[in-house]
Amino acid sequence: MKAVLTLLSLFLLYSSQSQAQQAVNYEFRAAWVATVENIDWPVKRGLSTAEQQASFIEMLDMHQRNGMNAVIVQVRPAADAFYPSSLEPWSEFLTGKQGLPPQPYYDPLEFMITETHKRGMEFHAWLNPYRAVFNILRSSIAPNHITKQHPEWFLSYGDKKYFNPGLPEVRNHVVKVVQDLVSRYKIDGIHMDDYFYPYPIGGKDFPDQASYLQYGKGMSKDEWRRSNCDSIILLLHKTIQKTNARVKFGVSPFGVWRNKSRDAMGSDTKAGLTNYDDLYADILLWMQNGWIDYVAPQLYWERGHKLADYDVLLKWWNDHSYGRHIYIGHAYYRAGSNSAWKGTDEIPAQIRALREYHTTQGSIYYNSSSFRKNPNGWNDSLRLHYYRYPALPPAMTWIDNTTPLQPLVEKQGEQVFKVVYKGEEPIKAFGVFIALQSTQATPNFENCQLIQLITASKTALIDLSKLPEAKGKQVYVVSVDIDNNISPFTPIHREE
Repeated sequence: MKAVLTLLSLFLLYSSQSQAQQAVNYEFRAAWVATVENIDWPVKRGLSTAEQQASFIEMLDMHQRNGMNAVIVQVRPAADAFYPSSLEPWSEFLTGKQGLPPQPYYDPLEFMITETHKRGMEFHAWLNPYRAVFNILRSSIAPNHITKQHPEWFLSYGDKKYFNPGLPEVRNHVVKVVQDLVSRYKIDGIHMDDYFYPYPIGGKDFPDQASYLQYGKGMSKDEWRRSNCDSIILLLHKTIQKTNARVKFGVSPFGVWRNKSRDAMGSDTKAGLTNYDDLYADILLWMQNGWIDYVAPQLYWERGHKLADYDVLLKWWNDHSYGRHIYIGHAYYRAGSNSAWKGTDEIPAQIRALREYHTTQGSIYYNSSSFRKNPNGWNDSLRLHYYRYPALPPAMTWIDNTTPLQPLVEKQGEQVFKVVYKGEEPIKAFGVFIALQSTQATPNFENCQLIQLITASKTALIDLSKLPEAKGKQVYVVSVDIDNNISPFTPIHREE
């Protein structure tokens, strides 16, 4: 009886929240897949090709069940590669030894992209820009690793080795890596994480004094370091635009740009370190100049945190979007870490809060492995309520705002319809919508609900008998292009 009452309570909670907060049709819903130290995938080093592939498919299917429409996969954790590259060796986190290809041989990146796109999901390639050796004492280093070829480019700090961001040669190398990825693979995005200059180690300054003296040009060291990060972001923006302008460029920074105590523009927080002052990443400048397409601040604190309140930071980032997309980074991994994260409502409440802001358009969850245990029942909350219906990643109109052609609809049976796209370029999917109310209004994203996405390039079948939500509703279908633009709505006329 207790279990029945619990399920009934959850149902009533979901129902009441559904009425209070309508589901959205455009929303970025992604999970990070960390490969460094085999955090998420591969689950351990040295797995066979078949084991690696099966594990990735299982993880993708899990994310799809939970309503995700994108994955952000770490393909370059430490100046290495999860794909064949002439610039950097195979990752030790793939095969157990840096430089050793997978056996039997395959291209993991090509495989991951193909499987992701099969499911109608986006694939963003996540790169760590400056980390070169994860652990100086125990990391496997191949003879052709860039640290062996150009030792003068690198600085040791703590137990790691980093590219020196102040060197033009370093920036050129990173640009070549990104250009290679964008030109050879059908990725949807390039994604940089928060590790620009390394997180400071108490009492130790990052040892870049020599290059500062050579290239500082009268700037303070802090200004010079920020200018180095600005330079690489601008170069990468230009490179992506030139190579394949449809590829998105996003950055996931530490959650606090600056504290208000240091800068009137900053957030009302008391963070111990910040992007601007400690990691030398001026995220706002990059958004203001249009160098990046989205930012995913890592808001890994709970609501009401004394030093960095989630709600305060959510509003602050929303107010500083400068026309770019904001996707919130959530700490799924923190489930059970303290009293605030032991309850069932922290992640759901964060989702409800971000949906109140127009320019905050989605979520990214760290990390994928955390989903396997359904922490605090959050997977259930996503699957049964918040992500019950599919959503498209938000279209970026500055990349492409072309409206695809309407699909044609041909009746095949009592409840079966064939949809056909007649445009020249293939699309990525057809979207099936229902009208939310009986109305004669022109159908649009506000008065219709997306209930099904069918991955297809030209034609597909829709069986309304398998869509209980469509019963008694006016149904429409749209074409969805590769950039997530949608066509005008085509009605489906059928007999009930």
